[in-house]
Amino acid sequence: MAKDVFHDAVRKGLEKEGWLVTDDPLRIQVGGVNMEIDLGAEKIIAAERGEEKIAVEIKSFIGTSNISEFHTAIGQFINYRVALEEQQPERILYLAVPVGVYRKFFILPFVQTIIQRFLITLIIYDPVSEVILEWKN
Repeated sequence: MAKDVFHDAVRKGLEKEGWLVTDDPLRIQVGGVNMEIDLGAEKIIAAERGEEKIAVEIKSFIGTSNISEFHTAIGQFINYRVALEEQQPERILYLAVPVGVYRKFFILPFVQTIIQRFLITLIIYDPVSEVILEWKN
């Protein structure tokens, strides 16, 4: 599977925040289907909380149609979330989107409705400075 154009920027952003990337990609096999989520990572938190594990699907939205790319991203996200619930329920799945697309497209009312209805968790990243700007749960 081809890596997203901003894959390394998101990986570096996570590492800057103290995440250890454990899987690149995170491979899951469930119900006879093989899937690859872009990244799997974990972070040791305060001793009483143990470790936090995430999976991240990275999207660049550099194609000609934001809505077409959004359809694909949401479809993947839902499939991956179901697979993770069965195989690695401790992981929280995030959809990583670049800040420019977030500010122009993800703030639209229809897109916000989909994000809220399907409980899409987001990471907003800056592909130039390679940092995570915001986590939206």
